[in-house]
Amino acid sequence: MKITQSLFVTLKEEPADAEVRSHALMVRAGFIQQIAAGVYVYGPLMWRVLRKIERIIREEHDKAGCQELLMPALQPRELWEESGRWERYVADKILYHFTDGRGREVCLGPTHEEVITKFVKGKLNSYKQLPQTLYQIQTKFRDEMRPRFGLMRGREFIMKDAYSFDADAEGMASSYAAMREVYRNIFSRCGVRFTPVEADPGAIGGAGSEEFMVDADTGEDAIAVCRTTGYAANVEKAVSRISAPPEPEAEVAMHKEPTPGAKSCEDLEALFPDLPIERMLKTILYRATWLDRAQVVAVLCRGDREINTIKLQNHLDCLAVELADEKTVKAATGAAVGFAGPIGLGEDVLLLADQSVEGVKGFLCGGNETDMHYLDVHFGRDLEQPSTQEFGVVQAGDTTVDGEGTIEITRGIEVGHIFQLGSKYSEAMDCRFADLEGKLQPFQMGCYGIGVSRTAAAAIEQGHDEAGMIWPLPIAPFHVMLIQMRAGDEAQDALAQELYDSLQEAGVEVLWDDRKGRPGGKFKDADLVGLPMRVVVGRDAAERKVEWKLRTDEEAEVISADEVLPRMIEALSQAGI
Repeated sequence: MKITQSLFVTLKEEPADAEVRSHALMVRAGFIQQIAAGVYVYGPLMWRVLRKIERIIREEHDKAGCQELLMPALQPRELWEESGRWERYVADKILYHFTDGRGREVCLGPTHEEVITKFVKGKLNSYKQLPQTLYQIQTKFRDEMRPRFGLMRGREFIMKDAYSFDADAEGMASSYAAMREVYRNIFSRCGVRFTPVEADPGAIGGAGSEEFMVDADTGEDAIAVCRTTGYAANVEKAVSRISAPPEPEAEVAMHKEPTPGAKSCEDLEALFPDLPIERMLKTILYRATWLDRAQVVAVLCRGDREINTIKLQNHLDCLAVELADEKTVKAATGAAVGFAGPIGLGEDVLLLADQSVEGVKGFLCGGNETDMHYLDVHFGRDLEQPSTQEFGVVQAGDTTVDGEGTIEITRGIEVGHIFQLGSKYSEAMDCRFADLEGKLQPFQMGCYGIGVSRTAAAAIEQGHDEAGMIWPLPIAPFHVMLIQMRAGDEAQDALAQELYDSLQEAGVEVLWDDRKGRPGGKFKDADLVGLPMRVVVGRDAAERKVEWKLRTDEEAEVISADEVLPRMIEALSQAGI
């Protein structure tokens, strides 16, 4: 492709609304343009990247025996009510839903579990037809309240979703394991560094769940990892073992003390410098909502720990969990925010505790009275031990559950998510098959998603420098940038055309900068667009010499023009292209 014959427009200035490098660089390079918040046009260069990712996805899925289909983006409410997910997604405020011209409520699909289950129902009737895995690549929609990070969190995005159908749990586990390998192959072929981690299934549901994270310091997802044991999990799912706090020197009777203005653990540390923060227990009030009711829930945890609301929501099996407002806190505790405690809460408040409180003796807690706290409180003596669950956020330095390693917190970008759904949807939607004995059984299902546009953005987050993008060779829009220093120079015209023709004939994708203009601007554009290889035809063209440089190299190398094609072929071979 010659630049003079293509839509190639770059910007000098950074977009004011860009929060991450991938967003800024893609806008500057003309890869994307925002039409509305979280909605983008994919330019020609970006579309080439997306098509390459899609091709890798298709090849790996087809090789594994999966079949491609296409399902509608527009879905009727009735399907979602069958599965029981309509209210959850509406409560989460991520579902685009509206009434059509016939008065029927519909939505734009953020996912397709209901549709695929409806499609398979009546088509797969016997165990003899199983297993089956179907997939599609399609646009999805999420009504993000705050679209951000460019293609990382948009309202419209390209996604691959696959669904497996098996006769039993063993078959489902086998399909899940096979898809895990498909994902490893896909992301390896895309040329990105990634980490599979244990994950929370969220609103999709099911049991086993793993995310595939592209390693990036700018990632919005925190990951708990242990280099010693190989443990890796999203912090929404991660668990750990934490050290028990120091015990008090002597057992003292519980008593109240004034703590004016001390609404936080930091305030209390200033008032009680000899009391370890591990023996300060905070009581956090939430409002949990179910389909038919709402309730105030108080969760007790150590002062040095935080509560993971996703774990809490999963335990409560509710539609939503949010921090209680000031009015709710006052009604439940009789005190201002910051002084809630487990003793004397309203009877309608559900009291739970994070596992971090186990073994804590002689602790401080809120007094349910403004500017007052209890000190020297003991479970079993002063109050019953509340129901204890693992609600905490894993922290760096925690010990792994097996006691063999230490947790680190790194960051990543979720590009894939796989689930063992079990019979969640097949039971709810009465989707069954006849087993060996002729009895009707619900399918055991799996669900597998890849963010296609998100993978492209994640590759940039992982590969860039101050000058621009650094694309992995397998998904780069072109393999090589051919820069002609002076268009119209007879020797340069001839050699550039020769290289362009020979490379294209060999299957090498070339973007030829044949514009008239200053070399400095061409080099800046080349760095910005970030193609993996660069060939410069300049003043040595008459001697058939060119400059060769990888995007990651500091300096260029002068080589014979005859060496260019062999080097390209070798690079493509090493990248598996």
